[in-house]
Amino acid sequence: MSKQEFLAQLRKGLSGLPQDDIEERLTFYSEMIEDQMEEGISEEEAVSAVGSVEKIVAQTVAEMPLAKIAKERVRAKKRLSAGEIVLLALGSPIWISLGIAAFAVILSLYILLWSVIISLWAVFASLAACSVGGILACVIFVAGGNEASGFAMFAAGLVCAGLTIFMFYGCKAVTDGIVILTKKMAIWIKNCFVKKEEA
Repeated sequence: MSKQEFLAQLRKGLSGLPQDDIEERLTFYSEMIEDQMEEGISEEEAVSAVGSVEKIVAQTVAEMPLAKIAKERVRAKKRLSAGEIVLLALGSPIWISLGIAAFAVILSLYILLWSVIISLWAVFASLAACSVGGILACVIFVAGGNEASGFAMFAAGLVCAGLTIFMFYGCKAVTDGIVILTKKMAIWIKNCFVKKEEA
């Protein structure tokens, strides 16, 4: 692929982003290709060394703040006519309420996911406290002359300690999964705002 074809595909892939950012990325990759060509690498090799257009577009969208992408997407490309303004004003009770409802649903799902995580870590903390409490109760019962109850409390403390270890790894895995899911959801939402030009 030639440098010009690469830059044209990159411009097409970044088409929904702010124009300043598109030009900045195009200049950056153009200079990168030129630098590699000055070192004696052919144009095709320099372009392939930069990476694929899809990966560059995905990385750019992932790094860009959602507010910046949404602002570019919502910005009017042309002046609205009087009829369009009237329709927007008349339809505002519907589209504003639908927008608020959609935002509330997304926010409640996000809060629900993190409340599950907090609940799991609370169970982990409870098991850890029970294991320490069981061992302390063992010492108190044995010191008081009640060895049978002391050993029972010691066994309960050991069981809770074992469950605490399993719970820690489970909570950590679920938390990591939710963090990854949250990042992927944010990237998906950003991609919804990025408008792709037709070929």
